[in-house]
Amino acid sequence: MERNSARQVKNICVFCGINPGKNEKFVEAANNLGRVLAKRKIHLVYGGSSLGLMGCVSTVAYVGGSQLLGIIPIAIAEGNFAGKTIGEELRVLTMQDRIWKMLDNFDAFIALLGGIGTLEENFQIASWGQLNIHHKPISLLNVDDFFNSLLSFLDHVGEQNFIPHST
Repeated sequence: MERNSARQVKNICVFCGINPGKNEKFVEAANNLGRVLAKRKIHLVYGGSSLGLMGCVSTVAYVGGSQLLGIIPIAIAEGNFAGKTIGEELRVLTMQDRIWKMLDNFDAFIALLGGIGTLEENFQIASWGQLNIHHKPISLLNVDDFFNSLLSFLDHVGEQNFIPHST
């Protein structure tokens, strides 16, 4: 009998915040994720900032030998509030362009911690999966129960039949 092999992941997109948050476990998780990506020789696609959790995961992955692609809107890059891109930088016109370019360049997606922008990007990728725009795996790294309230809310939304339970 032939075994099904898991799809090999070579490029992972990580959405996360440009702030470190107030719990040091958040920074530890971002650094650990960067180490795991480098150890497994997985390339990182990310939002192009060197600040906060995004800076942690990108710096550690880069130092560990991963290839990085930071995709950043021109206004953010030139606004000088995202820091310097680590690795290769691809500048795009809009946030929507950024999401499309990211989708073209990753095999799987990990949602790390962050604020409104991170949540917006996470929901966009999830909704595109629900609409069959992509079929790429989506993971949520729930550090120190950060996302528990959100997950409870999403369970409630599913119970009310607004989203399928598979989402």
